[in-house]
Amino acid sequence: MFAPKYLKLPPSAIEDVTGNASRATKATWLLHVCSTGGGFGVRTGKSLKLVEISILPKVDEPKRQEARVVLEMPVTEDMLNLGGNVHGACITYLIDICSTLPIIALLHAQGGSGEPGVSQQIDTIFHAPASLGDELKLITTSTTVGGRTTSARIDFSKRIGCVSEMFLHVEAVEKSLLSGRWHSQLDPESHPILQLAKATVGGDFRTVLTSKYAKELFQANPQASVDQPYTELFSWKLQSVDDEQERELVQLILAVACLHTFVQVNWTGPNLNFELSDVISFSPHQPPISEETLGVKAIAELAYGGEPAYHLAQFPVLFRFAQIILGSPYVHCGCIPWWRLRAAIIHERLLDEAVALSPEVLDSLAPLVETTSSDPDLAGQLLLEQGLLEHIFSHDKAAAELFVRAARATGLQYELTGALGKRTKFQQNDLSQLVLLAESRNADNSPDEKNPAKSTDGVATGCQIRVPETLSLNDDTLLEQTEFTSTAAATGKAALSHLDPSSQPPLHPLDQCILLSLCLNVRNTSPSHGLTAEQMSPYVARVISHPQNWSVHTMALLLRSRLEASRTRTVERSTLQLQALVDQMPTADSELSERLLYFHSVPLPSKWEMERELALRFLSIGVVKSALEIFERLEMWEEVVKCWQSMERNDKAIAIVRDLLEGRKEEAESVIAKARDLPPSRRVSMDIAREAKLWCLLGDLEPDNAIKHYEHAWKLSMETSGRAMRSLGGYYFSCGKFADAVTCLQRAVAINPLMARSWFVLGCAYVRLENWEGGRDAFSRCVAIDDEDAESWNNLATVYLRLDAAKKSPQGGGIDEFYVKDGDRSDKAVTFSNKVLAFRALKRGLKYSHDNWRMWSNYMIVAVDVGELSEACRAQARIIEERADKVGVECVDDEVLERLVDAVTRRQGDGPGQSTVEDEKGTETGAVPNEGHGLLRRVVDLFERTILPRVSSSRIFRTYARLLTWELRWEDALNAHLDAYRCGPAGTFQRGETEVEKWREALNEVGEIEDILANFGPRVEGFDWKHQGRSILRTFIGRSKGFEDEPEWPRLTEMLDWLRSEE
Repeated sequence: MFAPKYLKLPPSAIEDVTGNASRATKATWLLHVCSTGGGFGVRTGKSLKLVEISILPKVDEPKRQEARVVLEMPVTEDMLNLGGNVHGACITYLIDICSTLPIIALLHAQGGSGEPGVSQQIDTIFHAPASLGDELKLITTSTTVGGRTTSARIDFSKRIGCVSEMFLHVEAVEKSLLSGRWHSQLDPESHPILQLAKATVGGDFRTVLTSKYAKELFQANPQASVDQPYTELFSWKLQSVDDEQERELVQLILAVACLHTFVQVNWTGPNLNFELSDVISFSPHQPPISEETLGVKAIAELAYGGEPAYHLAQFPVLFRFAQIILGSPYVHCGCIPWWRLRAAIIHERLLDEAVALSPEVLDSLAPLVETTSSDPDLAGQLLLEQGLLEHIFSHDKAAAELFVRAARATGLQYELTGALGKRTKFQQNDLSQLVLLAESRNADNSPDEKNPAKSTDGVATGCQIRVPETLSLNDDTLLEQTEFTSTAAATGKAALSHLDPSSQPPLHPLDQCILLSLCLNVRNTSPSHGLTAEQMSPYVARVISHPQNWSVHTMALLLRSRLEASRTRTVERSTLQLQALVDQMPTADSELSERLLYFHSVPLPSKWEMERELALRFLSIGVVKSALEIFERLEMWEEVVKCWQSMERNDKAIAIVRDLLEGRKEEAESVIAKARDLPPSRRVSMDIAREAKLWCLLGDLEPDNAIKHYEHAWKLSMETSGRAMRSLGGYYFSCGKFADAVTCLQRAVAINPLMARSWFVLGCAYVRLENWEGGRDAFSRCVAIDDEDAESWNNLATVYLRLDAAKKSPQGGGIDEFYVKDGDRSDKAVTFSNKVLAFRALKRGLKYSHDNWRMWSNYMIVAVDVGELSEACRAQARIIEERADKVGVECVDDEVLERLVDAVTRRQGDGPGQSTVEDEKGTETGAVPNEGHGLLRRVVDLFERTILPRVSSSRIFRTYARLLTWELRWEDALNAHLDAYRCGPAGTFQRGETEVEKWREALNEVGEIEDILANFGPRVEGFDWKHQGRSILRTFIGRSKGFEDEPEWPRLTEMLDWLRSEE
């Protein structure tokens, strides 16, 4: 086997090598071409000069190390190709041998032998050529060093005289922009584009957006006019950058700077230190377009899917710039889909309602998921941001799955468990309290018991971190936080068993973001929907206990405020904390780069959304005036109208909307526009989408003129207002004009297909018109948007049951509140496949509406039709549990009950005496679950545990007796028949009754019970059935003395004589 040679550099050469590596590490380096003797590339290898060897902490993972080796060499004639440039094979050779050096250095520094391996894959990207006489500089860095495989990265730069042309490592710059941390291997002094990128990462957006590149890209066209769209208003060209890759990188940097500047001024603060006029350039002979006009135009272009963008958002021009730049085609920048996702999320937060995105936005992320899998933090961050987008669309289940995947990607270990502790000041005994045990991964992807977590800049978390103030509770009963008295929690994960609930280590900020994302659905009450509100509190408390980042801590305090809003002892702190968060937004108490670092990983509300939430909080506690002031300042007129309606001042609400539409009440930007000599008409500042929404609002307030206002809004918006069609469709539906409602709602869902309520009403309108196929499609879309909509699942099942019936029996039964009627269950026109689809739909819907007895009734009927009798049995039990106390015996479907008993007793080859074996759950093995012994246990439990303890009737007891007879339980069967007799006409027949037909019916029952006694009595040991029979006859004869003249009377005496003769 070949043994590599290690050559010692001479002492003088070692002294010339810079870097913090030890002398021994510098002296030991492997280079095949430097070995004695000949071989391939010896001359080229010998010209390499070792300049630096350093062992440094990794920027993104400070607890890990990486090695950096720098070499230099001149370009000689034997390295050139026919074109006079360095040959590609020579570059590949240098990559092969030089990429080994940092791996050797790192292994040697960590105590290893430093033996290299064999190169298996070399990926090379060529940019600018190097020529004879140039000097090459090779910077090679280890990336991963594992037990079996290692990898390294090498960057080339060339020096021509005194001019340096730096090879731009696009991947490193992209990673720096995505993560918000500057990559240590990038030297910003080597190239102006790198200086621009570092300024963007550091939050110095003024430098970036006033640079020569920005001036060139945001140069207004000489023939530009206000009527042109933004795509034609500016040049969008970078002619000063020749290299295509460099041009794309500059565009990305400027797009990120525009996007984050918009985020700064509308989300995180602090206020900007420059104006829009510093960014946009106009030619000297071109009249400049005012900032207000550009802002109004940007707001109008940001309206999407018929939904208006918030009109008071500051600097919308910059966000529109970012959209246009990111929408350009890119070849060399692989992270563009990720930035488009971030821009799309911010755009959704600008709109009044969420609007469906193009499928390309999510589909283009698939390659990124694979390429980031090697970096845990980036992989987790990408999955987390995808989950946040799903949360915006209210896809809570899909969002929760992505959040869990993100935790798995970052290596976060967490478990919700219990530990002994106290929650109140006067609590004497320790009780089990909910606690979240959580720990971030260590540098080697294993939990670290000491866990010295680092902040984002590599400084230990023990130092002071500037975060929003956490208000104290100051309650006379509740403690500030749960005091855990036990040092160990009941955990099922061995990796978390060492954690003390009262003293857990700090978490990585990204892991804190993941935990907070799991708590977004605050109003959730069902475990099937994710975490409940009670479970969320430990998650939020775990994050608040160790502040790591401004944005993350702000989001944690906001979530705690939401959780505490419904509790009387915490509602005061909830409101005050929310007020404090609103007040601290404009302040500069922390660095902008820190605020932006994890902004995309948490759903931090905008400034206006935060104030809106505060106003709604005021409204919930009855402080209507303060809420009204905030809404009016934010110009959220729909909420203003609701405030006046809550005070029963509908006339005032109408007056406000009419004043806005007629121009008597002007909005803030109209006032600003007037002050700057713009046309006074408020319509200059009001985009079409927002004006159409005001007309819809007026239609809500004036029902008599609703149709007129909605139609005007539709025409005004040039048929793009989904709100107008939703409102008009709902109005037509409430008036019973279902055909018109269908037309309007079809337009509404075409504009915004994410509105589940619109699909639901559309489906109901189709059902009223008996258009079952249209109803099926509409309700299918409902459950596709929200698969937990139980009512839509029920209506979908109803439609399935009528699809075939509509073709064969158009005069079928109507619909009672869109629930299946009893008369529909035996409709033979319905094919079996549609019944199965209805059964599955109902089964799915019952997961989310377990207490809806109507759905259980539908489910029971359909289950019987498709042969799922065990499910029908379960459904009958649920109906009885829900309704027995209110309606009594009416809750029992006697026909279904008899069908269940028939299924048990009529199975061929499955007689009562057949031996069976039960498994651990009590189910008989080898039995068919929907008949015979497989169904027996369920039916017996239905009678004995559910029906008979609650209700009783003659028919129920007779059905039960038939089941007991099949089981050969003669005594129980006889008692059931006797109970049936007591509940029937004979058992309840009273003295003095004069109705002959009732007496005859009772007489027949007496005859039946006498026959049963004669047949069953001898089989029951120790039972005097003759005495029981005589007693029944004598009692009935005594109660029916007035019927001796009836021709059936002798039958009673004959039965009595027969019993006496038997003795």
